[in-house]
Amino acid sequence: MRLQMPLKKSIRIFTSLIISTLTLVFFYSLILSAPSSESQQSPHPRRAISHFLFPLPNRHCDLFKGHWVFDPYRKPIYDHSCPFHRNAWNCLRNMRGNMDSINSWKWVPENCSLPRIDPFRFLGMMRNKNIGFIGDSLNENFLVSFLCILRVADLGAKKWKKKGAWRGAYFPAYNVTVAYHRAVLLSKYEWNSMQSDKDGLKGFYRVDVDVPAGDWANTAKFYDVLVFNTGHWWGPHKFPKETPLVFYKRGLPVIPPLDILDGLPVVLENMVSYIQKEVPSSTLKFWRLQSPRHFFGGEWNQNGSCLFNEPLEESQLDLWFDPSNNGVNREARQLNLLIEDALRGTAIQLLDLTHLSEYRADAHPAVWLGKKDAVAIWGQDCLHWCLPGVPDTWVDILSELILRKFGSSPN
Repeated sequence: MRLQMPLKKSIRIFTSLIISTLTLVFFYSLILSAPSSESQQSPHPRRAISHFLFPLPNRHCDLFKGHWVFDPYRKPIYDHSCPFHRNAWNCLRNMRGNMDSINSWKWVPENCSLPRIDPFRFLGMMRNKNIGFIGDSLNENFLVSFLCILRVADLGAKKWKKKGAWRGAYFPAYNVTVAYHRAVLLSKYEWNSMQSDKDGLKGFYRVDVDVPAGDWANTAKFYDVLVFNTGHWWGPHKFPKETPLVFYKRGLPVIPPLDILDGLPVVLENMVSYIQKEVPSSTLKFWRLQSPRHFFGGEWNQNGSCLFNEPLEESQLDLWFDPSNNGVNREARQLNLLIEDALRGTAIQLLDLTHLSEYRADAHPAVWLGKKDAVAIWGQDCLHWCLPGVPDTWVDILSELILRKFGSSPN
């Protein structure tokens, strides 16, 4: 017993010393990890990553500025068998040979990280909510990517075309609807034929600048998130001089008449005003800026081509897209200036996917359109995107912005 007592006592002393030491180390590590005023001004990239997973106040990361990094281990979330595919964009089924390469490029924003969407988590956060896309076929391209990704989390998803939707899906496991309403000009427009070909006119399209297209105006309140766009149709290739747009306001022709690019700002002003007044303030509203085209060597009807195997270099972008170069792909930046001006000071968030998409000349359907005579009739498709492909990155960004709103909401 005399030999054991000092041993027990020494064990207690040793244990106390260990506990004291660990306690001091713990508190010292807390002091070291506390952010200084300097680190708050310039957040470390590792902390910026948490900004995406758990929305935090007073921190900012620009998801739209960055670069593409090749990641050979990156694979798409869905494949050719998704039931929501549109055939002309299903480049896997249409046997485009470099789809593995197209989908191995990862968008990396500056100074932070962009996680891939987790469709289970996203639908869980959006339970009992609805998402609407309104605009032209590039928003439909966007939607199809979204539907195919979300279906991974709900294989019972069903096609949905109610309330005037052009295309959509209902996810019954989460009671979520995601749909697209076709409204290429956003405003109402309709064809008016002429009895004689006076001055070479076959007729004209009447555009009521202050009247939204009914397919979306009547259902906007159904959605908790709305993604608008227009732009691709605002060019002479869609409305040539033989079949021009004629603009009306309050039921009367606008005097003096407006040409097409003068009419766009008027439509934007009126549609933005309508959205601000009529769409509930609780609705999360986005406006997607232009998706760039990549026609090389001519327009779509002049043998323009996009048979590229790799993204463009940053040094090539201005040559391709700067309006001052008067190239065939100047449309995106040109129209973005008008759209940004119309949205300034509103509650509608810009979804600026133009820059990151400008690099991706390699990722269009091109000649892989799924129909034997499609290229002979329509030319290569250097406007829309292969799926899976670039719009999957759009979905990553949009879903992250949506979760910043609804992921932090008590509801």
